[in-house]
Amino acid sequence: MASTISERELEFLLYEFLDTESLLQRQRYAGHSREVFNATLETARQMAEALLAPHLRQGDAEEPTFIDGRAKVVAPTRAAWQAVADAGFLSAHWNEEEGGLQLPEVVLRAAMSAFYTANVGTATYAMLTIGAANLLRTFGSQALKDRYLAPLGDGRFAGTMALSEPSQGSALGDIKTTAVPQSDGTYRLFGQKMFISGGDQNLTDNIVHMVLARIQGAPAGVKGISLFLVPKVLPDAHGGPGVRNDVALAGLLHKMGWRNTTSTVLSFGEAGGAVGWLLGREHQGLAHMFQMMNEARIGVGLLSSCIAWRGFSESLNYARERPQGRLPSCKDPLSPQVKLIEHADVRRLLLAQKVYAEGSLALCLYACSLFEDQHSHPQPQARADARQLLDVLTPVVKSWPARYGAVANDMAIQVLGGAGYTRDYPVEQLYRDQRLNMIHEGAEAIHGIDLLGRKVVMDDGAALHLFIKTVRRDAQRAIEAGLHSEATALLAAVEQLARVSAILTDLQRTDPDLALANATVYLDAFGRVALAQIWLQQGRVATLALPSGADGALADHYQGKLQAMRYFFQWELPQTEAQWALLARCDRSAFDMRDRWFA
Repeated sequence: MASTISERELEFLLYEFLDTESLLQRQRYAGHSREVFNATLETARQMAEALLAPHLRQGDAEEPTFIDGRAKVVAPTRAAWQAVADAGFLSAHWNEEEGGLQLPEVVLRAAMSAFYTANVGTATYAMLTIGAANLLRTFGSQALKDRYLAPLGDGRFAGTMALSEPSQGSALGDIKTTAVPQSDGTYRLFGQKMFISGGDQNLTDNIVHMVLARIQGAPAGVKGISLFLVPKVLPDAHGGPGVRNDVALAGLLHKMGWRNTTSTVLSFGEAGGAVGWLLGREHQGLAHMFQMMNEARIGVGLLSSCIAWRGFSESLNYARERPQGRLPSCKDPLSPQVKLIEHADVRRLLLAQKVYAEGSLALCLYACSLFEDQHSHPQPQARADARQLLDVLTPVVKSWPARYGAVANDMAIQVLGGAGYTRDYPVEQLYRDQRLNMIHEGAEAIHGIDLLGRKVVMDDGAALHLFIKTVRRDAQRAIEAGLHSEATALLAAVEQLARVSAILTDLQRTDPDLALANATVYLDAFGRVALAQIWLQQGRVATLALPSGADGALADHYQGKLQAMRYFFQWELPQTEAQWALLARCDRSAFDMRDRWFA
């Protein structure tokens, strides 16, 4: 049983769906080749199967422990971390002068998908460290880069994002952690942070925390938040390990999934103040932090897709091997039992998983390609368009794969029946790992409000209009390829999106509370339109690539794509009709409910 996404699937997504090979025409990637990209993917796959997959269940069964003020994870985690670092994955996308390989973002994230599929609990340390290093590269002073960037890139240090507090989760404008300026230009931080993934571990010499805090005397709300680099260990004059900073592990949180990723409560300033350095500008910390937050949101979407794909793969293999019952048309009790996959409802469960997992994976890699284009596309307008599209799609990229990844993993358990909820098979752990992702990096309601209350209305709706224009373009291309029915359905859905968005945008001007009351439904419906666009594009590629009368594994892959596309347009996209109707009438059922009526 493969524990990573199939080579054929990644090849299809990278080279047929996204045309990643065209990046080689850009000056930044002139030294690369498709062979280099494939070798990178193969290296990640081999490492994932050899070093991450084997301790997936061990990391779940033997949770991190709190010993002598430090967190300890299962031993194989260290070997996996070191291999990922030694292979250069933590810095592969950096510029050559920074010590990187200038690997395209979409190729790096496709490679990372192997780690996520094999063992998300271990792979998350790398995702967080890459994000922290990127934040330092963007906003750090040269002195901070000289001290911390190389160790983050070679795996001697790890990184975290320290945002939430015990009394504040997503309401970051109300955080209480305080930073006191010092005469030497540093700050002393006082406060407590909670739910900090990777906040302590025994894998690295140091941990670099990216901390949101309020400088003493700063304005209230988000306009008074600044961003600080706070290391667990203060380096000595030569950059080596020095004395322990005033950052204490106050406790470990015990989660239903992702157990090998430590979840921590950290105390800053119990013994005089944790030393920190300002990143970027004063009072602009939340705006700066959005870089890492948005990167993490796309990362959560991607790893959600990978966990869904792993559950699909596990249940597909089981259904192909497990004899169970007979078809309704068979009345002979002495006839041989058929395999599970011969039953229509089992195929429904498998096809739905395929649709959710592969559609989400394609959406996430598309988002990574937009991230790439906003930085390296040679045309300024294309860079600007990529930035706008990524802005409006990021809430969907985070939330839709997480929600429907959980649905897919639930279906995987259903396929296995009673065996599915036992620890004899990994699908029950995969479901638990997946369920966290609907909350990680912001719950669905947060992203619904972000999408409808911010992204859709910014710049007079420019991002929404660009998305609609892009969908219409792709639908027209699909019509030209012969996919008339699906393209017509998508065009109708996107017109409804435009109509309902206008209604809710107008209402925000007079009654924002009511306008955003059903924002989670809007997020879901928007996501269905986005996934329909993704599946229509995949269907178009498959249609044009599939020779008449072709057979064999390649033809089967294309046929599978077409059938998955048909399923989405028959089962998933039509659900938006009821959602648009509810949103258009600004349904008040939940909005008007009162606390005391819950009785």
